[in-house]
Amino acid sequence: MRADRLISILLLLQNKGKLTTKTLAKELEVTERTIHRDMEALSVAGIPVVADRGKSGGWRLLEQYRTNLTGLKANEIKSLFISPSFQLLTDLGLTKDWQEARQKLLASIPSSLHKNADDVWSRIHVDTNAWRQSTEKIESFKILQQAIWDEKKLQIKYERADGECVERIVDPLGLVAKGSRWYLIASSNEDFRNYRASRVQSATLTNESFSRPKGFNLVQYWRDSTEKFIKSLPRYEVEVEISPSIVQRIKFTGRFVQLIKMDSPLDNGWIPANLCFDTEQEAKEYILGFGDQIRIIHPYTLKQNIYDMAKALVNFYKQENGR
Repeated sequence: MRADRLISILLLLQNKGKLTTKTLAKELEVTERTIHRDMEALSVAGIPVVADRGKSGGWRLLEQYRTNLTGLKANEIKSLFISPSFQLLTDLGLTKDWQEARQKLLASIPSSLHKNADDVWSRIHVDTNAWRQSTEKIESFKILQQAIWDEKKLQIKYERADGECVERIVDPLGLVAKGSRWYLIASSNEDFRNYRASRVQSATLTNESFSRPKGFNLVQYWRDSTEKFIKSLPRYEVEVEISPSIVQRIKFTGRFVQLIKMDSPLDNGWIPANLCFDTEQEAKEYILGFGDQIRIIHPYTLKQNIYDMAKALVNFYKQENGR
């Protein structure tokens, strides 16, 4: 509704200051032309919105203007009271603070809406832990946090994926939790990198301050970085026929294989499908584990390689039994 959008524009300008038409349009998922019409409507209604022209221009409210729109809708209350991950709060050392803040927030809303908040707590719970708890430990997590808040450079010793340890001085910009795994986002000589926090072997807070890059947005950076990472992942596609007895197992597991497509069953009941793996080695190990329940159609070289692996396995156990 337009009324809701006008209120949203007002609150955005009040909380964030100057915003461009493009930014507002993206935030509210409308066209830039719609934003211009909304600004005209706000101005007609007596709201002091000002358009600054030029390279650093944008929309803003006149100084000292504050709206008294503080009412919360039911869905807005629900969004505020959805519990975050207790594991992530524990990692950040904020569990107690969050519980106290929740009580203060509850006290600040009308008593008639308390039931809405209670309903959210009793119906929605967010758990970012895997079924098998990770043993990853982050030795210098408090130092990472302190450096981010204080905007101090960090000297870190970092273990790369290949096991090699390197030492770097970086500007820590933020922390991102992917599931229950933390990543440090930092820059060095204007080069942004993601560091798995559990691989930071040591971190030393320096006395040297740094300035955060102007306009840096952690959320947008992580989205762009994630998209770039996904596009760079290797892909090894395999065309197969699957026995109906293992269809549910194939659909259930998404860690080692991606089910791209599954067609209608053939006359013999087997189901044509396209599977995607990161590497050929993963494909060989995965398919071999299903024995005679997956038939490879393409590529032929994969079929030959799995045949050779199976033959070597049989010969190995023949030798074992012959001892």
